[in-house]
Amino acid sequence: MESRIHPTAIVSGGADIGPGVEIGPFAYIGPEVVAGEGTIVHHHACVEGATVLGPGCEIFPFACLGLRTQDLKYKGGRPRLRVGARNVFREFVTVHTATGDDDETVIGDDNVFLGYTHIAHDCVLGDHIVASNHTTLAGHVTVEDHAVFGGVAGVHQFCRVGTYAMVGAMAKVTQDTPPFMVVDGNPSAVRSFNRIAVERAGFSAEQVERVKFAFRALYREGLNRAQALEKIESHPEASSDEIRCFLQFARLSTRGFVPGHRD
Repeated sequence: MESRIHPTAIVSGGADIGPGVEIGPFAYIGPEVVAGEGTIVHHHACVEGATVLGPGCEIFPFACLGLRTQDLKYKGGRPRLRVGARNVFREFVTVHTATGDDDETVIGDDNVFLGYTHIAHDCVLGDHIVASNHTTLAGHVTVEDHAVFGGVAGVHQFCRVGTYAMVGAMAKVTQDTPPFMVVDGNPSAVRSFNRIAVERAGFSAEQVERVKFAFRALYREGLNRAQALEKIESHPEASSDEIRCFLQFARLSTRGFVPGHRD
């Protein structure tokens, strides 16, 4: 399957263009880029730096991937961007390489980033994430699978966003968002657990109840974080995926959890 490259596109020597790749008018592909099979780079899009794109990605007009970090600590070298398969980057999305030499910004598979989303240096993103327009992830943010961001949501450096979490529109997140939680507001607070997402994902009633149990322990029973985690760990089904997910997230947390909403 041959690639289709518009005659006005600039594809630098050294770029590795896979089979079936389409590159539109006035697009730019840098010399260190690897574009996986079937990737589409629309007109006026830019992919540069030490960037690897997995198969089936789609990059819309004026999106820029692989640009140099904005981090003032950048000292040169060859930081990288590694992108998995079937990701969609809509108009004006920006994704930067890491800061340190040979470090990398990482994006998994099957994610959708809507217009003007920004993913900064050294972020690590999982799979099946949806970021609505103007979502901004600062440096070193970690986002787990199936997280969702409303428009104009912002996440502070080094924060973590757990699996199936939802960050509401215009929320300002400065601490870690535990798995399955719904965060909203500025300053942000946990409002509930993400029942709709887990039910749509096919969670059983028993799984939903375990998520609800963890939510209540953390945010509805007046316990401090240590007490809440101790209660979660003592759950009769502590070996279940849902409970282990909470406990693992807590072990990795360095910024503390987003607080609960006060009525």
